[in-house]
This record gives sequence, C-alpha cells and structure tokens, in this order.
Amino acid sequence: MASEAKAVYPALREGDRLYISGIGKVNAAMATQKAIDEGATEIVNAGVCGGFDPSMEIGDVFEVVRAVQYDFDLSDLNHTPVGQLDERESPYFCLETPVAEGRDGTVPDGAVLGTGDHFRNGDADLPLLRSLGVTLRDMEGAAVAQVCEKNHIPCRLVKSVTNVQGRGSMTGQYADNLAKALGTLTNYLMNHETDRDVRKDV
Repeated sequence: MASEAKAVYPALREGDRLYISGIGKVNAAMATQKAIDEGATEIVNAGVCGGFDPSMEIGDVFEVVRAVQYDFDLSDLNHTPVGQLDERESPYFCLETPVAEGRDGTVPDGAVLGTGDHFRNGDADLPLLRSLGVTLRDMEGAAVAQVCEKNHIPCRLVKSVTNVQGRGSMTGQYADNLAKALGTLTNYLMNHETDRDVRKDV
C-alpha cells in the first residue's frame, strides 16, 4: 500500500528501488516479477500484518522464517496438505532471514506467515492457521516468496503487527494501530540493514 511505501522510503539506500504492488497475492507476484526482470538481486517485502500469538504487541516487527499460502487447497483433489502447491514437496516457503527477532532481541520460535486473499474479522480460519503453525497473517508475503523461489532470488519478508487475534475487531485494531505499526516498521528497517552489497527492492 502507499502508506507502507511511505514507511519504507526513509530506509532506502542509494541504488534501492521501491515497488508498490497494491493489495493481494496476484498484485504482489506481478510486482515481484517486475522487480526481478528489472535487475533486482534481492527482494525485501515490507509491510503490516495481523498476529496470532497472544504475547505479541502492536508494532512488534518480525522477519518471517517460513511463509505459506493458507488459502491454496488441492487436498480434495490429490490429498496434499492445505497450502501446498502441486509441484512442491512442502506448503512452506523457507526464508533465510539475516535477523529474526522480537522486541526483546530474541529469535522467536514462530514468525510463520500465512498469506491469503482476504482480510477476516472472525475466527473461521483459526483452526487452519493454527494447524499450519501460522503466527502472522498478511495478503502478499508468501506470493512474493514463491516468485523469488522460482527465480532463485533471495527474499526477506519484514512485517509489523497492527492487530492481534482475541483483542477485539481485527479491522478496528488495524485502523487504530496502523500509524504505530508503520512507525516501528520504519525504525526497524533503518536499524537492521544487512552488510551485503546488493540492491534492495520492496
């Protein structure tokens, strides 16, 4: 989103390029492929997300360790696990994160991102998300990871929490907390750059 792009912009360095994909998996995949076609050597997808770990606080920032498309389901057709693309052996896209830490500086056990093309207020998806070990949810990250895997391009997913399950309306929390989450995202990106001499694209 444009608001996420504004949060990322202060952290850009010389040679970086910023892509605003818009919301959803198809938009994210198209923007990622465009960045790669234009010469990206690493993709950084940065934005906000929902949280499912009750210990999370609004504005916590995580680097994703694994991502899954929880709304992809061929299980009735071929009995593969939910989220698993037909040509893969796992539902998860694994990411080599240079930093994966919570607000206390420790590496979390979770940081598993579930990506789907809907924003939900209710609990209907909770059993599925829990069965997949999902601790964060967004609408783009796993699609970005899929395109990067196909192109053999390193990928980082950096997510700031706007809403936590069980603390009231997810959409209400999102509206109330977006500015705070974007602020902590900016601070995180400015203070957790890698030493690799590569172009960073979002």
